[in-house]
Amino acid sequence: MRSRRYPENPLLLELWRGEAVESRHRGAWVAVREGEVVAARGDAEHAYFARSAAKPFQALPWIESGAADRFGCIPEEVALAVASHNGEDVHARTAASLLSRGGFGEGDLRCGAHASLEPSVAAELAAAGTRPHPLRHNCSGKHAAMLLLARHLGEDPARYLDPSSRAQREIRQTAAQMCGVPAEEVGLALDGCSAPTPRLPLRGIALGYARLTTPQGLPPGRREACERIVRAAADHPDLLAGRNRLDSALLRATRGRLFPKVGAEGFQAVGVVGESSGLALKVDDGSSRALAPLLLAILRRLGWLAPEEVESLGPLADTVLRNHADLPVGEVQVSP
Repeated sequence: MRSRRYPENPLLLELWRGEAVESRHRGAWVAVREGEVVAARGDAEHAYFARSAAKPFQALPWIESGAADRFGCIPEEVALAVASHNGEDVHARTAASLLSRGGFGEGDLRCGAHASLEPSVAAELAAAGTRPHPLRHNCSGKHAAMLLLARHLGEDPARYLDPSSRAQREIRQTAAQMCGVPAEEVGLALDGCSAPTPRLPLRGIALGYARLTTPQGLPPGRREACERIVRAAADHPDLLAGRNRLDSALLRATRGRLFPKVGAEGFQAVGVVGESSGLALKVDDGSSRALAPLLLAILRRLGWLAPEEVESLGPLADTVLRNHADLPVGEVQVSP
């Protein structure tokens, strides 16, 4: 594992207001194909926290172990297990359904609660006097799957987030294998949802997404688990994120050819189905506003996103800055 000292990454994006630079974002990204780096900027060997981009790796043991089948989980629930969702009604219903498979309820979730990430939903709930609850937490699906895995393994579900539990040890081992890193070198810290989050080399995460979306070289059980996750997201794009979210829009625009997954603090990963290709991106200052323009510029540079697919993204692909009166006041300039 590389040093914990943060690298001096290059400038990737500038925000211009009028004719002057107002803000800048540095970062690193790396793309791999067939296990080899094909393009990169910044320190691709430094270990970064994957945050929610680790969710597909965290869900694999739930499927591989037989827990998902034992409890009769359906594709919609598989999609939610890897989601960073808005907390819309459909997300809350699906989370409740997934929990019920193992006899669990909302009270078993230890992810906490926050307002819906979709402003219109948050406003509606607040107007109705409905307080935030765990089913609408963006990680509720991941936590529900972890609870089912713990029960399947015969563990006390109350320990489902304990890094020393069998469930979390298997999750850590799986993430290490997918990303080509020894398990003992995978750093762990507490995520915003209280689950362990892995710290992995950026190149390793890109490799993991290439394997996730092109798993033909993996053992049969893992290959099937990867295929189920990618297919579930493609078939149910709104469950992966929701309204006005780039991950869902990219799934729809590419008809599942790209599998994108956002993470907190300016992290994004993408795999290309059937092409043994993966991308991992980290914005140094953790800004989410830089992710969409950076990601789309990199995807275009790599030839992974066609012009008509970009066009179909609408406002999500707009690089013009507008104020509250919808007047253009500046632009985003990317140097990927």
